[in-house]
Amino acid sequence: MNDTLNIALIQSHLAWENAIHNRAAFEQKINSIPTEVDLIVLPEMFTTGFTMNASEVAEKMDGDTIKWLITMAKTKQCAITGSLIIQDGKKYYNRLMFVFPDGSYQTYDKHQLFTLAKEDEVFTAGQKEVIILFKGWKIKPQICYDLRFPVWARNTSEYDVLLYVASWPKLRINAWDTLLQARAIENMCYCVGVNRIGLDGKGYEYNGHSAVYDVLGHSVIETEPIEKEVILYATLNKSHISKVRAKLPFLKDSDAFNLL
Repeated sequence: MNDTLNIALIQSHLAWENAIHNRAAFEQKINSIPTEVDLIVLPEMFTTGFTMNASEVAEKMDGDTIKWLITMAKTKQCAITGSLIIQDGKKYYNRLMFVFPDGSYQTYDKHQLFTLAKEDEVFTAGQKEVIILFKGWKIKPQICYDLRFPVWARNTSEYDVLLYVASWPKLRINAWDTLLQARAIENMCYCVGVNRIGLDGKGYEYNGHSAVYDVLGHSVIETEPIEKEVILYATLNKSHISKVRAKLPFLKDSDAFNLL
């Protein structure tokens, strides 16, 4: 069990519907990351940008990007996570891959599909809460629009880290900033959010603001939002979680319920 978890957040522009270009760009960035990093986090739909053109750009679970993620995780000997468009049978999923250093992986399918972009008409919503165990840490992955729904993030599993990968537009970035901090405070956990930057193929602009908040809602990495391509680093501490939860046992006062 590790008392600390070192993470790298890659805030990057994404080439529209161009997986080959995006993999090459991320590989260069990943190779520049120090070896002491435990977890590398990529944005939502990191191979394509947030497109609804699933029938043209979806990959299978034995496709090139999955193989690439496995190779990169093994080579760097760290975990790598991010979401991409996956075709599974006849259905499409906005699927987060969490690939461990040995090449094994867990997946999480986006639960709250973004109806404003008609994501719900193209993709199938995931129905399963996922908790990932990594180096003694319990991590709950979420994807973008999931952030707006606190019940789906509710800490009923005593997890340590709530992790969001996103394509969150500049137009509504205030909600991203506010809700990431709120999720950390209300769930008494670290909250990690990685967002993209740049213009997509539909003309929507993204301005990053990737962030990490601690159990008390304090920023771990920066006090001012960053709106450029950058790799951000943060160290999470297990002792911080246990000390604050022991002093302020707010989670024990929560209403009991189960996610169905």
